[in-house]
Amino acid sequence: MADLFGDSSSDDEDYVRGDEERRGRGGLFDDSSSSSDEEDGILTLNSVQRMKRDKYVTHFEAHGGNQDITDEDWVEIGNVFSNKEYLTTLSLHSGALNDRKTALLFRGLTGSSSLEDMGLHRNELSAVGVRSMVPFLQHTNSLRCLNLSNNGIQSEGFNALFRSLRNSPIEKLNCTGCGITSIEIRCIPKHLKVLYLDENNINADGCRGLAKLLRGGDATLETLHLQKNKIDDEGVEILVDVLQNNTSLTQLFLEKNHVMSKRGQIMLLKLVNNISSIEATLRSNQTLTELEVSEPWEDEVEEYIIQRLINVATDINRLYKHKPERAGRGKVIKTQLHNESRAELAELQGVHQSIYSQIDPLLLPEVLSIIGRRHGQGGILIPWNLMAHKLDVEDMYVALKSSVAGVISIVNRKACIQEKRDFYVAMVQQVNAKVAQLNAELVAIEAAEGGAVYVGSECRNSKRRRQA
Repeated sequence: MADLFGDSSSDDEDYVRGDEERRGRGGLFDDSSSSSDEEDGILTLNSVQRMKRDKYVTHFEAHGGNQDITDEDWVEIGNVFSNKEYLTTLSLHSGALNDRKTALLFRGLTGSSSLEDMGLHRNELSAVGVRSMVPFLQHTNSLRCLNLSNNGIQSEGFNALFRSLRNSPIEKLNCTGCGITSIEIRCIPKHLKVLYLDENNINADGCRGLAKLLRGGDATLETLHLQKNKIDDEGVEILVDVLQNNTSLTQLFLEKNHVMSKRGQIMLLKLVNNISSIEATLRSNQTLTELEVSEPWEDEVEEYIIQRLINVATDINRLYKHKPERAGRGKVIKTQLHNESRAELAELQGVHQSIYSQIDPLLLPEVLSIIGRRHGQGGILIPWNLMAHKLDVEDMYVALKSSVAGVISIVNRKACIQEKRDFYVAMVQQVNAKVAQLNAELVAIEAAEGGAVYVGSECRNSKRRRQA
């Protein structure tokens, strides 16, 4: 082992290269004398030795594994990775590791102050291998991304892994295709933002576990991938319930959960735009900017329609990101006050009452007058470019919002009146500013003409009249 992993000053000099070359493949596979295995990226003792001698190596990637690597070698390899101060990316994938090798590797790799991205995908790891990684995961202070996809860690391994992430800096975790069914959330990782759980066996029970991750003010998750699982309508209902009040998750992917029916898809549509009342629309989730329930090339016409209507709502959320009140207002204008859009949504969601049934009868003439001033007698057709019709649209929205009885519980009436007043004050200020601008232009023109006065088509100069 001393010869294999020993240092020498001459070796260091031989491996001083340009910064661009170092940051390519880390200086591991660029030696013309390397073996064919090394050229193919297969893990060998030689490649590790050469990486160790390159002081500035930043990336190490290898797959498979040389059977000549002993248990003692694996521990020393872990030590090498642990001590490389510039190593940011480590990828040992596609058969490079099994449970035994992983346990030995992490006996040496106990910590790192530089590693940011670790890929251990497509190996032969189970829950046993995951548990051997826990001490490293609990002590690393730099790791941001961990890829364990396509390993057989199953629910036991995932739950053990998740418990170790409570104070971890990891922001992105990939456990795609790991045989996960149930999920046990005892604590919420403080920094986790992106979670890949595609191609597992997650069902309603798994959704109950995920709900704990999405509940409460401590939720940090922003992106959740759940494609190709076994999430049915019951699972969807669990997710929809918790996402009603979640303000962290912006992306949710649920494509190819074939046990989900049309009912489940409509529940997701109502999550982002509930058309049953103006109050319900304002209470809809205004945080999700991407919600995928079907592929864009799906043959089913109804699935395509539902996805399209979901996209309309999430596009509004994206347009008014971090501004939930404005997003809610946008949905009211775009869908509640648009005959065709509302009819399409109402049919899918089983809504039969008219929007006007929610309006105080005393204010109905005013609302209809506002609509008629801009849109005539042909119905409410609000264009997407709201700024072009800001006065009428805003006025109409304020009248509707302040007149719906159920909205008073969530919108302060005083605030409504103040909002309407402020809107008109702003309009008056704009008009006054325009008048002042026009007056200034008139004064400038008169000064330039030297006091010329126009009467009909004749121009008389007052100065000349005085001289005569």
